[in-house]
Amino acid sequence: MSLSCLPISNQPRALRDDALLNGVYAGSLRRRQEYCAVYKQRMLAEQGLLDFADWHLYFGLHRLPGGDWIFREWLPAASAVFLLGDFNAWQAKPAYALQAVDDGVWELRLPAESLRHGQQYRLLLQSEKGDFWRLPSAARRTLRRKNAAGEVFFNAQVWEPQPYAWRHEHPVFSQALLVYEAHVGMAQSEAKIGSFAEFTAELLPRIVESGYNCLQLMALAQHPYYASFGYQVSNFFAPCDLFGSPEELKLLVDQAHGLGLLVIMDLVHAHTVRNSLEGLGELDGSRYPFFHAGTRGEHPAWGSYCFDYGNRQCCRFLLSNCRYWLEEFRMDGFRFDGVTSMLYKDHGLGRNFVSYDDYFSDNVDEDAYAYLGLANELLKLCRPQALSIAEDVSGMPGLGASREEGGAGFDFRLAMGVSDHWFFLLDRLEQKWNMARLWHELSNRRQDERSISYVECHDQSLVGGQTFLFRCLGERMYDSMHLDSESTVVDRGLALHKLARLATLASAGHGYLNFMGNEFGHPEWIDFPREGNDWSLHYARRRWELAENPNLRFMQLLNFEKAMLKIVNKQADFFHRRAQLLKIDEERQLLIFERADLVFAFNFHAQQSCADYCFSVRPGSYKLLLDSDRKQFGGWQRIEDGQIFFSKPEVMRGGMENRLSVYLPSGCALVLEKRREDTKTH
Repeated sequence: MSLSCLPISNQPRALRDDALLNGVYAGSLRRRQEYCAVYKQRMLAEQGLLDFADWHLYFGLHRLPGGDWIFREWLPAASAVFLLGDFNAWQAKPAYALQAVDDGVWELRLPAESLRHGQQYRLLLQSEKGDFWRLPSAARRTLRRKNAAGEVFFNAQVWEPQPYAWRHEHPVFSQALLVYEAHVGMAQSEAKIGSFAEFTAELLPRIVESGYNCLQLMALAQHPYYASFGYQVSNFFAPCDLFGSPEELKLLVDQAHGLGLLVIMDLVHAHTVRNSLEGLGELDGSRYPFFHAGTRGEHPAWGSYCFDYGNRQCCRFLLSNCRYWLEEFRMDGFRFDGVTSMLYKDHGLGRNFVSYDDYFSDNVDEDAYAYLGLANELLKLCRPQALSIAEDVSGMPGLGASREEGGAGFDFRLAMGVSDHWFFLLDRLEQKWNMARLWHELSNRRQDERSISYVECHDQSLVGGQTFLFRCLGERMYDSMHLDSESTVVDRGLALHKLARLATLASAGHGYLNFMGNEFGHPEWIDFPREGNDWSLHYARRRWELAENPNLRFMQLLNFEKAMLKIVNKQADFFHRRAQLLKIDEERQLLIFERADLVFAFNFHAQQSCADYCFSVRPGSYKLLLDSDRKQFGGWQRIEDGQIFFSKPEVMRGGMENRLSVYLPSGCALVLEKRREDTKTH
């Protein structure tokens, strides 16, 4: 039965719950579904999806069952190809010449004793344009080296260690997804590049102790330029050598699983570096095997190459990359980076996306949309519990809906507008904030798609930006964070840091995210070593000692973070329940809402406290569960711990209502829990 023939009660939610998708744009959505079906058929060509996603198994260097070696590469424009390395004195010898097979595939078979673990190698290509050094597209281990002139170059490495012995199973996915975004290289206090081993020993315990249950790792795939934050990938199947070996990454993932942490990685399939020696750029001497021709194949803002998702071999390569990280490193899923850039031919640059016309115009790259849907289908085939998160600023409807519902199949999408609004408000610290608009930004989301909210991720910390707390405190960050210091700027900043994070977590659709160190208000920005800062690592680290010093207020913010997450972790159904607005008071700058038997009350006013403030609730008694004003959280302890509040019936204009009266100090948030006996009764 075609989608248009389904009765309204049985139509997919993406159509049924959206009047525009169910009306004006229903035909456009159906056409997109049909395009995705044709795309899948064209790509797979009678193959199964898992069989098609085999680039890493077919290409590259592998042992044959008898012990001999086989090497294959896809080089349609090459006229001759040689394997060169430590094993043949880097000479183009006939014994190491690859043979053309068919469809641009080149192949070489070697005796078992020809290659040893650890040896380095490259390809030498000959074509009409000349001779080129290249690294294999499916290399699983690549290393950066320096020549006599100090120039960095890359080699592939024969990698055949003892198979890693996995000890721990994947954790069971918790519906309360609490994501800790981290970068291995900058995860230590010293001005150096951190390692997988250091992260495993030092960071994993911190993450678990804080209350997070999902680790999101950035910059895992090999990238030549460290300052790219890992977003300009060169070798898609090779873990970044700056952090350690593939086995050390496996140990990190294994240990994280043992601690109950899901591990997902940033997957960069939106673009790749232009580099030809170590990247995919001009792999066979021409630019086009993987990328669009002309200007469409070049990202104008990122200076990188853009994939042609309609190319069958390109699709095979990228899908294989998904499968590889899931199977080889037991990842629990991916955050797909740069989805907006993928979805639109102009990469969404300079667009505001104010109309549904933007989502169904000729500017949409239907091949990219279809590829993302196929990638999500593959994830579930490899591991049914695998998670996928879309980083899309455009708000394209359907990304988080299932393929059957007419969507691309992402499990979550990032609610990027929430962060934007918090930083919009920070530019207006001396003005009254619009509480109704704040509530709208916190709660406005498509109900047919799951979303993850955050106050700040790594983006807000990069050079040119500042963390939330740094924006509030400015120079006071350097001289007034000691417990003995007195500063109204610091008091206000700490209060807002806590209120913003609690309000975002409490109102989030289905998950919450934090970038490492921001839980305690990490100072300053992130700046990787580059020519402009004399290649300094000073700002490419995390100052964990600040949060461990009992004389500094950073520890107080970390204490609040732990207490805040503890509440959600105790509420198994927290993200199954929608937040319900109870009260907005624009004059007093108050926002009060309810979720999962918890009442969240916020006073955003900098000076004005509210005594005996009344608002309507469900009948019963409420226990004070969390108070952001406690001394251990950097507050003034203006509220007595452990209080019980009782609702009282009152006659209001709309009839009889149950009213609760609380003291709500300035710059303070309260969390009240409806007592269980009352919950059962009512």
